[in-house]
Amino acid sequence: MSAVTLEEVRAAAARIAGSVERTPLLESRTLSRLTGAQVFLKFENLQFTASFKERGALNKLLTMPEAERARGVIAMSAGNHAQGVAYHSARLGVRAVIVMPRGTPNTKVKNTQVHGAEVVLEGDTLAEAARHAHQRAARESLTFIHPYDDPAIIAGQGTVALEMLADAPALDALIVPIGGGGLIAGMATAAKALKPSIEVWGVESETYCAMYQRLNGLPVEVGGDTIAEGLAVRDVGELPLAIVRELVREVLLVEEPAIERAIVALIEIEKTVAEGAGAAGLAALLAFPERFAGRKVGIPLCGGNIDTRVLAAVLMRGLVRDGRLARLRVSMPDVSGSLARVAQMLGDAGANIVEVQHQRLFGTASVRTPEVEFLIEARDRAHTEAIIGALAARGVRVTLLQ
Repeated sequence: MSAVTLEEVRAAAARIAGSVERTPLLESRTLSRLTGAQVFLKFENLQFTASFKERGALNKLLTMPEAERARGVIAMSAGNHAQGVAYHSARLGVRAVIVMPRGTPNTKVKNTQVHGAEVVLEGDTLAEAARHAHQRAARESLTFIHPYDDPAIIAGQGTVALEMLADAPALDALIVPIGGGGLIAGMATAAKALKPSIEVWGVESETYCAMYQRLNGLPVEVGGDTIAEGLAVRDVGELPLAIVRELVREVLLVEEPAIERAIVALIEIEKTVAEGAGAAGLAALLAFPERFAGRKVGIPLCGGNIDTRVLAAVLMRGLVRDGRLARLRVSMPDVSGSLARVAQMLGDAGANIVEVQHQRLFGTASVRTPEVEFLIEARDRAHTEAIIGALAARGVRVTLLQ
Protein backbone atom coordinates (compact mmCIF):
# COMPACT_ATOMS: atom_id res chain seq x y z
CA MET A 1 0.00 0.00 0.00
CA SER A 2 1.09 3.58 -0.62
CA ALA A 3 2.51 5.80 2.10
CA VAL A 4 0.04 8.58 1.20
CA THR A 5 -3.69 8.30 1.93
CA LEU A 6 -6.87 10.05 0.85
CA GLU A 7 -7.18 11.43 4.38
CA GLU A 8 -3.77 13.08 4.05
CA VAL A 9 -4.76 14.61 0.71
CA ARG A 10 -7.97 15.93 2.26
CA ALA A 11 -6.01 17.34 5.19
CA ALA A 12 -3.67 19.05 2.73
CA ALA A 13 -6.67 20.55 0.92
CA ALA A 14 -7.99 22.02 4.16
CA ARG A 15 -4.51 23.26 5.10
CA ILE A 16 -3.82 25.14 1.87
CA ALA A 17 -7.38 26.37 1.26
CA GLY A 18 -7.48 30.10 0.65
CA SER A 19 -3.75 30.32 -0.04
CA VAL A 20 -3.75 28.64 -3.46
CA GLU A 21 -6.27 29.10 -6.25
CA ARG A 22 -9.11 26.67 -6.68
CA THR A 23 -8.56 26.65 -10.41
CA PRO A 24 -11.43 26.07 -12.86
CA LEU A 25 -12.19 22.75 -14.53
CA LEU A 26 -13.81 23.47 -17.89
CA GLU A 27 -15.07 21.26 -20.66
CA SER A 28 -13.49 21.92 -24.06
CA ARG A 29 -16.12 21.28 -26.69
CA THR A 30 -13.65 21.85 -29.52
CA LEU A 31 -11.04 19.44 -28.19
CA SER A 32 -13.82 16.95 -27.47
CA ARG A 33 -14.94 17.14 -31.08
CA LEU A 34 -11.36 16.75 -32.34
CA THR A 35 -10.46 13.75 -30.16
CA GLY A 36 -13.73 11.86 -29.77
CA ALA A 37 -13.54 12.10 -25.98
CA GLN A 38 -15.33 14.46 -23.61
CA VAL A 39 -12.38 16.59 -22.52
CA PHE A 40 -12.16 18.55 -19.26
CA LEU A 41 -9.16 20.82 -18.64
CA LYS A 42 -7.95 21.79 -15.16
CA PHE A 43 -6.31 25.21 -15.48
CA GLU A 44 -3.44 24.93 -13.00
CA ASN A 45 -1.54 27.42 -15.17
CA LEU A 46 -3.79 30.02 -13.50
CA GLN A 47 -2.13 29.58 -10.10
CA PHE A 48 -0.28 32.70 -8.93
CA THR A 49 3.06 31.13 -9.88
CA ALA A 50 1.42 29.48 -12.94
CA SER A 51 1.93 25.93 -11.71
CA PHE A 52 0.38 23.23 -9.53
CA LYS A 53 3.67 23.04 -7.60
CA GLU A 54 2.39 25.64 -5.14
CA ARG A 55 0.08 23.04 -3.62
CA GLY A 56 2.75 20.61 -2.49
CA ALA A 57 5.22 23.33 -1.53
CA LEU A 58 2.74 25.07 0.76
CA ASN A 59 1.55 21.83 2.31
CA LYS A 60 5.14 20.87 3.09
CA LEU A 61 5.92 24.26 4.63
CA LEU A 62 2.80 24.16 6.80
CA THR A 63 3.55 20.64 8.09
CA MET A 64 7.14 21.49 9.10
CA PRO A 65 7.91 22.12 12.79
CA GLU A 66 8.27 25.80 13.64
CA ALA A 67 11.95 25.34 14.53
CA GLU A 68 12.70 23.99 11.05
CA ARG A 69 10.88 26.87 9.36
CA ALA A 70 12.84 29.32 11.48
CA ARG A 71 16.15 27.94 10.17
CA GLY A 72 15.03 28.19 6.55
CA VAL A 73 14.53 25.85 3.60
CA ILE A 74 16.38 24.91 0.45
CA ALA A 75 15.10 23.33 -2.74
CA MET A 76 16.44 22.24 -6.10
CA SER A 77 14.23 22.78 -9.12
CA ALA A 78 14.14 23.59 -12.82
CA GLY A 79 11.62 26.29 -12.04
CA ASN A 80 8.05 25.59 -10.97
CA HIS A 81 8.81 23.92 -7.63
CA ALA A 82 11.30 26.74 -7.04
CA GLN A 83 8.65 29.39 -7.57
CA GLY A 84 6.16 27.61 -5.34
CA VAL A 85 8.64 27.25 -2.50
CA ALA A 86 9.91 30.83 -2.93
CA TYR A 87 6.45 32.41 -3.04
CA HIS A 88 4.96 30.64 -0.06
CA SER A 89 8.16 30.86 1.98
CA ALA A 90 8.04 34.64 1.52
CA ARG A 91 4.38 34.69 2.56
CA LEU A 92 5.22 32.75 5.72
CA GLY A 93 8.41 34.69 6.50
CA VAL A 94 10.69 31.70 5.87
CA ARG A 95 14.16 32.07 4.35
CA ALA A 96 14.38 30.17 1.05
CA VAL A 97 17.42 29.17 -1.01
CA ILE A 98 16.72 27.72 -4.46
CA VAL A 99 19.34 25.78 -6.45
CA MET A 100 18.68 25.61 -10.21
CA PRO A 101 20.63 23.99 -13.04
CA ARG A 102 22.57 26.48 -15.12
CA GLY A 103 20.40 25.89 -18.20
CA THR A 104 17.14 26.89 -16.49
CA PRO A 105 15.07 29.28 -18.67
CA ASN A 106 15.55 32.93 -17.75
CA THR A 107 11.81 33.33 -17.18
CA LYS A 108 11.85 30.82 -14.33
CA VAL A 109 15.03 32.22 -12.77
CA LYS A 110 13.64 35.75 -12.80
CA ASN A 111 10.23 34.72 -11.50
CA THR A 112 11.85 32.85 -8.60
CA GLN A 113 14.02 35.82 -7.67
CA VAL A 114 10.99 38.11 -7.76
CA HIS A 115 9.51 36.16 -4.84
CA GLY A 116 12.52 36.99 -2.67
CA ALA A 117 14.39 33.69 -2.72
CA GLU A 118 18.15 33.42 -3.00
CA VAL A 119 18.75 31.72 -6.35
CA VAL A 120 21.92 29.70 -6.95
CA LEU A 121 22.70 28.37 -10.44
CA GLU A 122 24.73 25.21 -9.99
CA GLY A 123 25.30 22.12 -12.15
CA ASP A 124 24.18 21.18 -15.63
CA THR A 125 21.43 18.78 -14.48
CA LEU A 126 18.86 18.50 -11.71
CA ALA A 127 20.96 15.73 -10.15
CA GLU A 128 24.00 18.02 -9.91
CA ALA A 129 21.83 20.84 -8.56
CA ALA A 130 20.40 18.42 -5.97
CA ARG A 131 23.87 17.41 -4.77
CA HIS A 132 24.80 21.05 -4.22
CA ALA A 133 21.49 21.70 -2.42
CA HIS A 134 22.02 18.77 -0.04
CA GLN A 135 25.57 19.93 0.70
CA ARG A 136 24.42 23.45 1.47
CA ALA A 137 21.50 22.18 3.54
CA ALA A 138 23.94 20.26 5.75
CA ARG A 139 26.30 23.24 6.10
CA GLU A 140 23.61 25.77 6.99
CA SER A 141 21.07 23.53 8.78
CA LEU A 142 18.44 24.22 6.14
CA THR A 143 15.53 21.85 5.54
CA PHE A 144 15.64 20.31 2.08
CA ILE A 145 12.25 20.35 0.32
CA HIS A 146 12.22 17.64 -2.30
CA PRO A 147 10.19 18.46 -5.42
CA TYR A 148 8.43 15.09 -5.63
CA ASP A 149 9.75 12.31 -3.36
CA ASP A 150 8.04 13.49 -0.16
CA PRO A 151 4.65 12.44 1.31
CA ALA A 152 3.64 16.03 2.15
CA ILE A 153 4.48 17.20 -1.37
CA ILE A 154 2.55 14.29 -2.90
CA ALA A 155 -0.47 14.92 -0.67
CA GLY A 156 -0.50 18.57 -1.68
CA GLN A 157 -0.39 17.73 -5.37
CA GLY A 158 -3.21 15.25 -4.89
CA THR A 159 -5.59 18.12 -4.12
CA VAL A 160 -5.75 18.70 -7.91
CA ALA A 161 -7.67 15.44 -8.29
CA LEU A 162 -9.94 16.21 -5.32
CA GLU A 163 -11.07 19.40 -7.04
CA MET A 164 -11.44 17.77 -10.45
CA LEU A 165 -13.70 14.99 -9.17
CA ALA A 166 -15.70 17.42 -7.04
CA ASP A 167 -16.40 19.50 -10.16
CA ALA A 168 -16.87 16.59 -12.59
CA PRO A 169 -17.71 13.37 -10.71
CA ALA A 170 -18.40 11.54 -13.97
CA LEU A 171 -14.75 11.62 -15.05
CA ASP A 172 -13.58 8.11 -15.86
CA ALA A 173 -9.98 8.81 -16.95
CA LEU A 174 -7.20 11.20 -15.98
CA ILE A 175 -4.10 11.89 -18.11
CA VAL A 176 -1.32 13.25 -15.94
CA PRO A 177 2.19 14.45 -16.94
CA ILE A 178 5.12 12.82 -15.14
CA GLY A 179 8.38 14.49 -14.24
CA GLY A 180 9.54 13.12 -10.92
CA GLY A 181 6.14 11.59 -10.26
CA GLY A 182 4.76 13.71 -7.42
CA LEU A 183 1.70 14.99 -9.27
CA ILE A 184 0.54 11.67 -10.66
CA ALA A 185 1.22 9.92 -7.34
CA GLY A 186 -0.93 12.41 -5.44
CA MET A 187 -3.68 12.53 -8.05
CA ALA A 188 -3.82 8.74 -8.38
CA THR A 189 -3.97 8.34 -4.59
CA ALA A 190 -6.95 10.69 -4.31
CA ALA A 191 -8.77 9.69 -7.49
CA LYS A 192 -8.59 5.91 -7.03
CA ALA A 193 -9.70 6.21 -3.38
CA LEU A 194 -12.67 8.39 -4.33
CA LYS A 195 -13.59 6.44 -7.46
CA PRO A 196 -11.93 3.02 -7.82
CA SER A 197 -13.22 2.62 -11.39
CA ILE A 198 -11.39 5.67 -12.69
CA GLU A 199 -8.29 5.04 -14.80
CA VAL A 200 -5.18 7.15 -14.29
CA TRP A 201 -2.77 7.39 -17.21
CA GLY A 202 0.67 8.92 -17.08
CA VAL A 203 2.52 10.66 -19.89
CA GLU A 204 6.23 11.27 -20.38
CA SER A 205 8.40 12.69 -23.11
CA GLU A 206 10.18 10.02 -25.16
CA THR A 207 13.50 11.70 -24.28
CA TYR A 208 12.82 11.60 -20.52
CA CYS A 209 10.82 8.47 -19.72
CA ALA A 210 12.33 7.26 -16.46
CA MET A 211 8.98 6.20 -14.99
CA TYR A 212 8.17 4.10 -18.07
CA GLN A 213 11.60 2.49 -17.95
CA ARG A 214 11.42 1.76 -14.22
CA LEU A 215 7.94 0.25 -14.51
CA ASN A 216 9.05 -2.00 -17.35
CA GLY A 217 12.31 -3.14 -15.74
CA LEU A 218 14.48 -1.27 -18.24
CA PRO A 219 17.72 0.55 -17.46
CA VAL A 220 17.09 4.26 -17.00
CA GLU A 221 18.59 5.98 -20.02
CA VAL A 222 17.27 9.50 -20.54
CA GLY A 223 18.62 12.77 -21.88
CA GLY A 224 18.63 15.22 -24.73
CA ASP A 225 16.83 18.40 -25.61
CA THR A 226 13.16 18.76 -24.77
CA ILE A 227 10.67 21.59 -24.82
CA ALA A 228 9.17 20.11 -21.66
CA GLU A 229 11.92 20.88 -19.17
CA GLY A 230 9.46 20.17 -16.35
CA LEU A 231 9.54 16.52 -17.46
CA ALA A 232 13.34 16.45 -17.84
CA VAL A 233 14.01 14.40 -14.71
CA ARG A 234 16.72 11.76 -14.83
CA ASP A 235 14.96 9.44 -12.39
CA VAL A 236 11.67 9.40 -10.55
CA GLY A 237 11.09 9.31 -6.81
CA GLU A 238 10.88 5.96 -5.05
CA LEU A 239 7.60 6.81 -3.31
CA PRO A 240 5.92 8.04 -6.51
CA LEU A 241 7.20 4.93 -8.30
CA ALA A 242 5.57 2.66 -5.73
CA ILE A 243 2.25 4.54 -5.94
CA VAL A 244 2.26 4.60 -9.74
CA ARG A 245 3.09 0.89 -9.90
CA GLU A 246 0.03 0.20 -7.76
CA LEU A 247 -2.54 2.67 -9.07
CA VAL A 248 -1.71 3.86 -12.60
CA ARG A 249 -3.07 2.08 -15.68
CA GLU A 250 -0.23 2.87 -18.10
CA VAL A 251 2.42 5.45 -18.94
CA LEU A 252 2.24 6.81 -22.49
CA LEU A 253 5.21 8.31 -24.32
CA VAL A 254 4.90 11.34 -26.59
CA GLU A 255 7.32 12.84 -29.10
CA GLU A 256 8.50 16.44 -29.04
CA PRO A 257 6.37 17.49 -32.06
CA ALA A 258 3.26 16.19 -30.27
CA ILE A 259 4.01 18.43 -27.28
CA GLU A 260 4.52 21.40 -29.60
CA ARG A 261 1.19 20.68 -31.31
CA ALA A 262 -0.54 20.58 -27.93
CA ILE A 263 0.90 23.96 -26.92
CA VAL A 264 -0.34 25.47 -30.18
CA ALA A 265 -3.78 23.84 -29.81
CA LEU A 266 -4.22 25.24 -26.31
CA ILE A 267 -3.38 28.75 -27.48
CA GLU A 268 -5.53 28.63 -30.60
CA ILE A 269 -8.49 26.75 -29.14
CA GLU A 270 -8.52 27.55 -25.43
CA LYS A 271 -6.64 30.88 -25.58
CA THR A 272 -4.40 29.71 -22.74
CA VAL A 273 -0.62 29.36 -22.46
CA ALA A 274 0.91 26.09 -21.27
CA GLU A 275 4.56 25.15 -21.01
CA GLY A 276 5.76 21.90 -22.52
CA ALA A 277 5.14 19.82 -19.40
CA GLY A 278 1.81 21.55 -18.89
CA ALA A 279 0.63 20.54 -22.35
CA ALA A 280 1.90 16.94 -22.20
CA GLY A 281 -1.44 15.49 -21.09
CA LEU A 282 -3.20 16.96 -24.11
CA ALA A 283 -0.31 15.81 -26.30
CA ALA A 284 -0.98 12.23 -25.19
CA LEU A 285 -4.70 12.55 -25.93
CA LEU A 286 -3.99 13.93 -29.40
CA ALA A 287 -1.42 11.19 -30.05
CA PHE A 288 -3.57 8.29 -28.76
CA PRO A 289 -7.22 9.34 -29.31
CA GLU A 290 -8.35 5.74 -29.77
CA ARG A 291 -7.47 4.97 -26.14
CA PHE A 292 -9.95 7.56 -24.85
CA ALA A 293 -12.71 7.67 -27.47
CA GLY A 294 -16.13 8.10 -25.87
CA ARG A 295 -14.71 8.63 -22.40
CA LYS A 296 -14.84 11.56 -19.98
CA VAL A 297 -11.20 12.61 -19.67
CA GLY A 298 -9.67 15.06 -17.20
CA ILE A 299 -6.33 16.70 -18.01
CA PRO A 300 -4.41 19.04 -15.69
CA LEU A 301 -2.70 21.90 -17.53
CA CYS A 302 -0.06 21.79 -14.86
CA GLY A 303 2.08 24.81 -15.76
CA GLY A 304 2.27 27.90 -17.91
CA ASN A 305 5.84 29.10 -17.42
CA ILE A 306 7.24 28.96 -20.94
CA ASP A 307 10.04 31.16 -22.24
CA THR A 308 8.58 33.75 -24.61
CA ARG A 309 11.20 33.09 -27.30
CA VAL A 310 10.47 29.38 -27.17
CA LEU A 311 6.75 30.06 -27.35
CA ALA A 312 7.21 32.27 -30.41
CA ALA A 313 9.27 29.55 -32.12
CA VAL A 314 6.68 26.88 -31.29
CA LEU A 315 3.88 28.97 -32.76
CA MET A 316 5.79 29.64 -35.97
CA ARG A 317 6.78 25.97 -36.30
CA GLY A 318 3.13 25.10 -35.84
CA LEU A 319 2.18 27.33 -38.78
CA VAL A 320 4.80 25.58 -40.92
CA ARG A 321 3.70 22.13 -39.78
CA ASP A 322 0.06 22.87 -40.66
CA GLY A 323 0.96 24.29 -44.06
CA ARG A 324 -0.24 27.76 -43.06
CA LEU A 325 3.24 29.19 -43.52
CA ALA A 326 5.18 27.99 -46.57
CA ARG A 327 8.31 28.93 -48.48
CA LEU A 328 8.06 28.70 -52.26
CA ARG A 329 10.94 28.92 -54.73
CA VAL A 330 9.92 30.34 -58.09
CA SER A 331 12.05 30.48 -61.26
CA MET A 332 11.14 33.33 -63.57
CA PRO A 333 12.57 35.10 -66.62
CA ASP A 334 14.72 38.13 -65.87
CA VAL A 335 12.46 40.60 -67.62
CA SER A 336 10.65 43.68 -66.45
CA GLY A 337 7.44 42.95 -64.56
CA SER A 338 8.08 39.23 -63.86
CA LEU A 339 8.17 39.64 -60.10
CA ALA A 340 5.03 41.74 -60.10
CA ARG A 341 3.16 39.20 -62.23
CA VAL A 342 4.06 36.29 -59.92
CA ALA A 343 3.11 38.33 -56.88
CA GLN A 344 -0.24 39.08 -58.52
CA MET A 345 -0.77 35.37 -59.20
CA LEU A 346 -0.09 34.58 -55.55
CA GLY A 347 -2.55 37.22 -54.47
CA ASP A 348 -5.18 35.94 -56.88
CA ALA A 349 -4.75 32.45 -55.38
CA GLY A 350 -5.37 33.83 -51.88
CA ALA A 351 -1.79 33.81 -50.57
CA ASN A 352 -0.53 36.52 -48.25
CA ILE A 353 3.11 37.33 -49.05
CA VAL A 354 5.11 37.70 -45.82
CA GLU A 355 8.64 37.92 -47.22
CA VAL A 356 10.38 38.00 -50.61
CA GLN A 357 14.01 37.13 -51.35
CA HIS A 358 15.20 37.76 -54.92
CA GLN A 359 18.18 35.49 -55.71
CA ARG A 360 20.39 36.35 -58.69
CA LEU A 361 23.84 35.07 -57.67
CA PHE A 362 23.57 31.77 -55.79
CA GLY A 363 21.96 28.49 -56.84
CA THR A 364 20.33 29.69 -60.03
CA ALA A 365 20.52 27.55 -63.15
CA SER A 366 21.03 30.56 -65.42
CA VAL A 367 21.65 34.26 -65.03
CA ARG A 368 18.62 34.69 -67.29
CA THR A 369 16.30 32.87 -64.88
CA PRO A 370 16.84 34.19 -61.35
CA GLU A 371 15.02 32.54 -58.47
CA VAL A 372 12.70 34.23 -56.01
CA GLU A 373 11.72 32.77 -52.66
CA PHE A 374 8.32 33.75 -51.27
CA LEU A 375 7.32 33.18 -47.66
CA ILE A 376 3.53 33.03 -47.78
CA GLU A 377 0.60 32.55 -45.43
CA ALA A 378 -2.24 30.24 -46.42
CA ARG A 379 -5.36 28.88 -44.75
CA ASP A 380 -4.03 25.33 -44.44
CA ARG A 381 -1.95 22.72 -46.24
CA ALA A 382 -4.62 22.10 -48.86
CA HIS A 383 -4.72 25.81 -49.65
CA THR A 384 -0.90 25.87 -49.99
CA GLU A 385 -1.10 22.99 -52.47
CA ALA A 386 -3.84 24.81 -54.36
CA ILE A 387 -1.66 27.93 -54.59
CA ILE A 388 1.20 25.89 -56.02
CA GLY A 389 -1.17 24.29 -58.50
CA ALA A 390 -2.52 27.68 -59.58
CA LEU A 391 0.99 28.95 -60.34
CA ALA A 392 1.98 25.77 -62.17
CA ALA A 393 -1.19 25.98 -64.29
CA ARG A 394 -0.03 29.39 -65.48
CA GLY A 395 3.39 28.09 -66.51
CA VAL A 396 5.32 29.11 -63.39
CA ARG A 397 8.01 26.72 -62.14
CA VAL A 398 7.53 26.54 -58.38
CA THR A 399 9.03 24.33 -55.64
CA LEU A 400 7.80 23.96 -52.06
CA LEU A 401 10.82 24.19 -49.75
CA GLN A 402 10.73 21.91 -46.71
